[in-house]
Amino acid sequence: MRIILAGTGSAVGKTTISTGIMKALSEKFNVQPFKVGPDYIDPSYHTLATGNTSRNLDSFFMKEGQVRDSFLKGMEGKDIAVIEGVRGLYEGIDSINDIGSTASVAKSLNAPVILIINSRSLVKSAAALVLGFKALDPEINIAGVILNKVKNKAHYLKTKKSIEELTNTEVIGGITRDDKISIEQRHLGLVPARERENSLKFIDIWSEVIKNSIDLDRLVEIAKTAPKITSNIVPIWNEINKQKVKIGIAYDEVFNFYYKENIESLEANKAKIEYFSPLNDEELPDVDGLYIGGGYPELFSKELSENEKMLQEIKTFHLEDRPIFAECGGLMYLMNSIHDDKVVNVYPYKSILTDRVQALKYTIAEVTQDNIISKKGEKFNGHEFHYSKVLVCEDNLRHEFAFNILRGKGSYDNQDGFIQGNTLASYVHTHVAAMPNFGGNLAISSNELGG
Repeated sequence: MRIILAGTGSAVGKTTISTGIMKALSEKFNVQPFKVGPDYIDPSYHTLATGNTSRNLDSFFMKEGQVRDSFLKGMEGKDIAVIEGVRGLYEGIDSINDIGSTASVAKSLNAPVILIINSRSLVKSAAALVLGFKALDPEINIAGVILNKVKNKAHYLKTKKSIEELTNTEVIGGITRDDKISIEQRHLGLVPARERENSLKFIDIWSEVIKNSIDLDRLVEIAKTAPKITSNIVPIWNEINKQKVKIGIAYDEVFNFYYKENIESLEANKAKIEYFSPLNDEELPDVDGLYIGGGYPELFSKELSENEKMLQEIKTFHLEDRPIFAECGGLMYLMNSIHDDKVVNVYPYKSILTDRVQALKYTIAEVTQDNIISKKGEKFNGHEFHYSKVLVCEDNLRHEFAFNILRGKGSYDNQDGFIQGNTLASYVHTHVAAMPNFGGNLAISSNELGG
């Protein structure tokens, strides 16, 4: 069983509605959540709502067969998939094709779609929206509609009648405007669920609203209409390492932006994962390599700076030429400082948070020299989304870069991947589907260099 919850655009309430549905359905089913697109924050709410780690499906990172492989891996032992879309149903990397869109995932999985509409001040015009979305691509099965931000019951019933009679599409629920289901925003989007003590309280509220507003039994019936997946499957990672290895992954309130499949690809390549906290721990675990993902180190820079023992542990690990791979927030942590708070100082540059986004884009990178995760000449797709920047310029640049950024911005002059010994730090977020040897290469590097 599978269903996609897609919006007519951004800010129609997809995340609160999707998370509420996931929580409500979890009372009866083992729900596997998914998110379309390169997002870390919305999935954190999904994970809290269901108890299952939310996974990303993205046709820019993944071939069609890889979308299906990732989906089926996630569905092992689960009853139903609830897939939250990204932006509007048809929004992708350009204005014509499907790449990067919710529609592309719907096609790859042959999944029915529930269209979420912000119906404020709309009645008959809501029917026009539904007709347009259905007509644009007849391959997409728009099987139902949810109306968000209805004024009252009368408004809901009038809009429901218009849609059902004029578009032959059923409306399975409507949600009345209510400020209590809004969520605090932050510079990368929604506030990460790990930071919010009352996240579960919010999710419980959303779930109760959903149970009182949407026909969940009908939603499940629609999900049951999805046919068995029989199209080709393409593995999202390769298994190339044969020797056991131990890799430490930074995971705490600060660093928690990881794609689940990246970690699973390491495990599939004989890596035992040891989690540690740069914020709270004073020692690294006994490992051969380190992986420091993204997050919000700029919000914890003082606390990170005060944990001098951990800073020295990581610096020593680096000086011993043992492999360290860092992404985005991890890159900031390996710089000389975040704002004026001293951090690891693998690289002698200052990182700062700015008041405007520095990069927000899908990226294409070309590898210009061998490194701990990739080989010269390879190309891979990724994404960048950050408000921070590294204060590096022609006058103070002391490092070579591993990647030329063919699409996107990078850290400096369309380059990224600071290399210092066996440490690699990049603003580009990597998904193993776009770099199938990621887990194997990092495991092999850790075996050969970190033991």
